[in-house]
Amino acid sequence: MSVSGMKKQLHKASQLLNERLMGAEGTKMDEDFLKMEKSVMVINSLLVELLSKTTEFLQPNPAYRAKLSMLNTMSRIRGQARSVGYPQTEGILGECMSLYGQELGASTDFGGALCGVGDALQEVAQARDTMDVNVKRSFIDPLQELHNTELKEIRFQLKKLNGRRLDFDYKRRRRGKVPAEELRQAWDKFSSSKEQAERSMFILLQSDVDQLNPLAALVTELLDFHRNSHRILLGYHNNLQARLTAASNRPQRRFRPKKIRIRSEHNGSIGFYHQPSLTSTVSSADEFTVLSSRPGSPISCYADSKMVLDQPCCRAMYSFHPNQDGELDFNEGDIIILTNQVDANWYEGALGSQSGLFPVNYVDVLVPLPIPQHT
Repeated sequence: MSVSGMKKQLHKASQLLNERLMGAEGTKMDEDFLKMEKSVMVINSLLVELLSKTTEFLQPNPAYRAKLSMLNTMSRIRGQARSVGYPQTEGILGECMSLYGQELGASTDFGGALCGVGDALQEVAQARDTMDVNVKRSFIDPLQELHNTELKEIRFQLKKLNGRRLDFDYKRRRRGKVPAEELRQAWDKFSSSKEQAERSMFILLQSDVDQLNPLAALVTELLDFHRNSHRILLGYHNNLQARLTAASNRPQRRFRPKKIRIRSEHNGSIGFYHQPSLTSTVSSADEFTVLSSRPGSPISCYADSKMVLDQPCCRAMYSFHPNQDGELDFNEGDIIILTNQVDANWYEGALGSQSGLFPVNYVDVLVPLPIPQHT
């Protein structure tokens, strides 16, 4: 800094101390200027806090925000264009539901419902990701640009104006000791700075359209997100109600104790031990029934029907009346001969002279299909 520049800074400091400590009167700005200056300062403070609060609204977890900031900074340093996304809470909950729905089995009512709700929540999370990107593009970026350009320039002009005002007031206070030409130059610089700052503030405060557009874009993105979320959840809500109705109308399944398959110690034949009922008496001679002398033959015996079945079969737990060709019609309690398992959800079997496909979850397997032997 030159000697003249250093002297000028000392003069400004002297004038400022006189105003703060000695009550010296400085040049007062007109009322319109002060109103505009106050409005600009409010807008500046507003943008700083608004940008911070909007980021917190989109990404509520401060620890994740810090982590994402670090990861994205490292990606830029490494020249990677891909940025890491914020883990939406809807997506985390949906992923948990889908995981346990698959563990329970998608073919079960509760497991299938969990998978469906999980998928719906993950769609909501994707919609929220889209909203985050659009809000940053249409709301955060324009306001950040406004704060970093026009407002930054106005703040610089006001700071410069205050310095020139202090310089002019110092020289005016020392009139007679300061050459008149210097006083006139100080006045010209002060007037020019005031006019420039005033013009910049006027233009900023009159640009209502530029300030309203980002706010309208924010509301539009929020509405779009909530519409999409409503559509996604309403769509699966109808599916869930249908599942609930079907589960409510389905006949209640009765508990049947399982038979314990054991091998006779005398001849190696296979039989089933039936646990006696609490309401009936069963003789010890009837507790174990030898069904076949062929070791390993897949045979079952049921005490309620006294039936002996020597091939793979199942009992219908519910009635099934199909609407599609190729499916087997049966009533609750029917014994169906199993011929094949098509996949995890469908069996193929025969009932009397009819044969066809039927759902796995409608029957209780009595004698399972043999396990295929691989050579």
